[in-house]
Amino acid sequence: MSVVKDLPIEDFERLIERVVRRTLEEYLEDLEALASPKYLASVREAREDYQAGRVTKLSGPESE
Repeated sequence: MSVVKDLPIEDFERLIERVVRRTLEEYLEDLEALASPKYLASVREAREDYQAGRVTKLSGPESE
C-alpha cells in the first residue's frame, strides 16, 4: 500500500492536477447539460416513463 508521504512531490502534483482537472471537466459537463432545455425535457420524460413502468431491464453479466 502506498502512502502519500512516500510520493515524490512531482508525482503528488500530477495526481492532484489530474483529480482537479477531471472534477472540473465533470462539473462543466453537468452544468452544460443542466442548461440545455432539450436535456432537461429528456430527464423529465425518462422520469415519467420510469414512474409509469415504461422501462426495459437491460441484461448483462451482472444480472446473470
